[in-house]
Amino acid sequence: MSDSDFSIESFARAFAESNSAPSSDHDLNSALMSPSNTIMQYRPASVLIPIVERTSGAKVILTRRAGDLKHHAGQVSFPGGKQDEGDASALDAALREASEEIGLGRHHARIIGEMAVHRTVTSFEVTPFVALVAKEFRPVADPTEVAEIFEVPLGFLLNGDNFQIHRRVWHGQERSFYAIPYGPHYIWGATARILRALADQVGR
Repeated sequence: MSDSDFSIESFARAFAESNSAPSSDHDLNSALMSPSNTIMQYRPASVLIPIVERTSGAKVILTRRAGDLKHHAGQVSFPGGKQDEGDASALDAALREASEEIGLGRHHARIIGEMAVHRTVTSFEVTPFVALVAKEFRPVADPTEVAEIFEVPLGFLLNGDNFQIHRRVWHGQERSFYAIPYGPHYIWGATARILRALADQVGR
């Protein structure tokens, strides 16, 4: 099966029949872990992984964050963010953020499950939720938060051969991380690690 042939139906079946494992930005850097990492206070956040069926196949909707944001400016991400006091749950936060960032109304998203948490090097504990999005949905970016919205074939993101391990210096230490180059887009960091966990979960 090619990347473009991977359907929402086959993905949903595989997702329902499996579980993800917790992940972390530290997964490829265990030698750099210090005792303080194990007692770090993580702030709750959540993201939505929106999957939509287009005429060319199933696609994942991703964003490139605005360049002047406090956290992860200019990086590729899922719609989502930290939980606010007014959010009833992690899912409520993810849906609220998706509505604010890309105009995704709750009536357009069918949640099929959640993944295990991902802990970031910036002290967030992120809960990812997977949503199947209505075909007619067309995203609209909030320019204060989102510089660009683009879609990537689901099969491409679930193919382990498309993941690379890159390295860069962060706070004086060389760190390794997953990356998924896609055309002009560079998907890396927590977003790529969550996608790697999703690919591992559905067994591609």
